[in-house]
Parts: sequence; C-alpha cells; structure tokens
Amino acid sequence: MALSSALRLPCRHLCPSSALLSSLPGWDCSLLTEKKTAAKWKEKKKAREGCSLPGSSWEERLANAVTPLSRLPYQEQLQVKYESQRKILQTLASRLEELGIDARKPGGLCCPLRPVVPSPVINGYRNKSTFSVNRGPDGNPKTVGLYVGTGRARNIVCVKANHMENIPSKHKQVAQCYEDFIRGSPLDPCILFHEGGHWRELVVRTTSCGHTMAIVTFHPQELGHEALAAQKALLKEFFTRGPGTVCALTSLYFQESAMTRCSHEQSPFQLLHGEPHIFEEVLGLKFRISPDAFFQVNTGGAEVLYQAVGELSQAGGDTVLLDICCGTGTIGLSLARRVSKIIGVDVVEKAIEDARWNAAFNGISNCEFHSGKAEAVLPHLLSSWEDARPLVAVVNPSRAGLHYTVVRAIRNCRSIRRLLYISCKPEGEAMRNFLELCCPSDPGKKLAGEPFAPTLAIPFDMFPHTVHCELVLLFTR
Repeated sequence: MALSSALRLPCRHLCPSSALLSSLPGWDCSLLTEKKTAAKWKEKKKAREGCSLPGSSWEERLANAVTPLSRLPYQEQLQVKYESQRKILQTLASRLEELGIDARKPGGLCCPLRPVVPSPVINGYRNKSTFSVNRGPDGNPKTVGLYVGTGRARNIVCVKANHMENIPSKHKQVAQCYEDFIRGSPLDPCILFHEGGHWRELVVRTTSCGHTMAIVTFHPQELGHEALAAQKALLKEFFTRGPGTVCALTSLYFQESAMTRCSHEQSPFQLLHGEPHIFEEVLGLKFRISPDAFFQVNTGGAEVLYQAVGELSQAGGDTVLLDICCGTGTIGLSLARRVSKIIGVDVVEKAIEDARWNAAFNGISNCEFHSGKAEAVLPHLLSSWEDARPLVAVVNPSRAGLHYTVVRAIRNCRSIRRLLYISCKPEGEAMRNFLELCCPSDPGKKLAGEPFAPTLAIPFDMFPHTVHCELVLLFTR
C-alpha cells in the first residue's frame, strides 16, 4: 500500500462522515459533532473512573490507569486522540499569538491536522515492557507487575499485568517466571533504597524475529563480590536450566544499580546468558538492539511512521539528513538510499555503536554517527556548515525535549529549511521547543536565525488503548 493511501486510510475510522473530514484541517462544520463526541467521551470516562472505586478489581484499576481507552472501540480511540491533538495545536496557535506571531488557521489550529494514522497492530504491540517489584494486592512484596497508585500518595500496589491488552504474552511469561524466581530467593526485594533489599525491576524486549531479551536490575547494597556472583549464577541457572527455560531467552542481562535509572556507562549491563544483542527488521533492514538502546515500542507502527517521515522530508538524492536523537539509527538508515548523506547524533554510546553496526550490516556507507549530548555535538557540527546540499533535520527527543542550545544551533543554521519534530508528548516540554523554533529572532539569546513556522501535523497511534500518540509536526522556513 502506498504511503499516501495509508495516510488516507484512517479517515473512515475517525469521524462519522466523509463530508466532515473533507473540511480538515479547520473542521469548521464539526461543532455539533465535537459536542456530541465530548459528551460521549465524558460519559465513557465517568464509567471508567467507576472502575477505580474500592469495589473494582485490581485488574480493572490497572487497566484504567495504564490503558484507559481499552474499553472504547478502536475507531473511537482514534477520534479521542484526534481531539486531544487538535487542542494541542490550538494551544500552540495561542502561544504563538502571545509572541506576536499570527499563526491561527481555520479551526483555531496553528497548521493543518491530518487524521490519526492507526496502528497496524492493536493488541500486544509493545516490544519493550518494564515490570516493577513491590507489594501486590495480597501484600506480598515480591510481586512483579505494574503500579496502581503513586509514591507521593503512598498508595502504590503492584498488580500483575496478565490482562493488559497492550503487552504481549511473551513479556507476561517472563515477568511471571521472574516473580517465581525472586519468591524462591532468600533475598528481599528492593522497594525503597534506604530500607535495603535487592531484587528490582525487570525489562523485557522482544522482536518480530522471535528474540527475547530480559534485563534484571539488582541493588547490591553491601553484598561482596562472591555473594553477587552467587546470585547471578542462580538467576542464570533458573532461566537456562530451571523453570525459566520456558521463556527461551535469547539474552539475559544483569545490572547492579543503586540509582533509579542507570546507563551502561554508569553501571555496565552484564550478559549472563545468550547473545549480546537482539535483532529486528524494519522496512527491509536489519537492526541490532542493545539493552538500553532506544527503539520505537511499536515496530509495525514505526514502519508506517518512518515511511511518512521520508515522504514529509521531501528528501532527494542531494539531501543531507540530520537525525537528532537517532537511537539505533532506524529513521536515518531507512531513508539512506534516497538521500546523499545521513548524520546521526545520540547520547547513548551503545545506541551509536548499534547504529554504526546496522549501517555496515545493511551495506549503507553514506552515513556518520556521533555519540554525545546533542547540545554538545550539534553546535560544533552546524556552526561551520558550508555544504551547499539541502539539509533536512529530523528530531525525535525524549519527553524532556531538546536542549535550548540544540534549538539555537538548528535556528542559526541557514541550510536547514525543513524540520520534522516527532514527539510522544507534544503538550509537554516539546511545546517549549515549538515556541523556540518559531519565536522572533533574539540577538540577546544568540537566536539570530530565521524562525520556523508549523506547516503540517500528523498524529500516529503508536500506543493503542492509551491516551498517547506520536505527533509528527513539520516546520518550514
């Protein structure tokens, strides 16, 4: 199916009539429909909130917390997400007006908004799941699952994720085996660092190639080298010769960590069993994945997303593609054969190693990848940019958004006329970046470059059953 057809496909899922869709992006004639949708959504939301009452099961509470849209038919989920993205673009238009920029288009949006592109896989789509260890509904502190409640409210309960629709069965199987293992261990779980204990979270990664990686995080506390070695041996024995063999793990990693989150550089991932990497195939290319490398959580959705990025970039044979926060290089490498050169930047050193390996394995030579913080690498790369070839930037940052120095480097590089910003939380820190990209020049902030303008927005449903989606926002100047 051609990409342009794929992007049109969701129209019939989104709104009650094709006449209504034909009015996009303004959606001028949809006021009545919007009111009906809002009323219906509030009614559904109220019904779901009832699941959080004391009489509800813990499974219902967890589903309500993690996948609140799972009770809606998928077409209605898409409609809810469209409404949320529309409001975000209205907010951006208002914020730009406050800066003296007339960005309001029909419907109060800052730019046209396409219908939500549906996920090709709706259930069990996650290729990565993180399971916590804490007290379950029965009070057992060695329960492996997902949280209901918050630490601030001190009402956390860890509920097994066996019923969650977005998590594949393989992840649930590994989580159950890990729970069986730690319940048979004499060591306590580490719930609060200062209270002691050792067994912590479990990360499971899988691929369409049938590979499974499990990463166990362990707080060493005061254990010596021999005691740590004994625990690693027991864990390996359980998953390679004991009950855990049913998981058929491709890779088993162990990380000693006294922090909430720990990179490989801070505390190396120790391979206890199997292969050091797992592999995934995307758009005909093979990608190597390390334990902490970023990879889109919905592989099928990622293929649709990357195809759209290629189309929106309008990259040709003479284009240089700047892939900021590139992870394992999936976006850049998927477009490498249609551009002159790929330049990728990512803070995770192991991800850059993967990106370089991926390029070599797939026979792609027109690329270079740089390891380091984008705010340190990018200004140096762009400050002396004199290449006459068109330069297109694609940014896919974490929820923390881009550092101001990165935005400034992009703004001040005149060769970048087209930028694609991919965000899973555009209402968060990404909104700050949008305003920095579009605000008037400010010599006092060393922001001399011509401002960008939002041109087109396309939401992609990478996270069915949740309220989130991935927004691709095209900026031009």
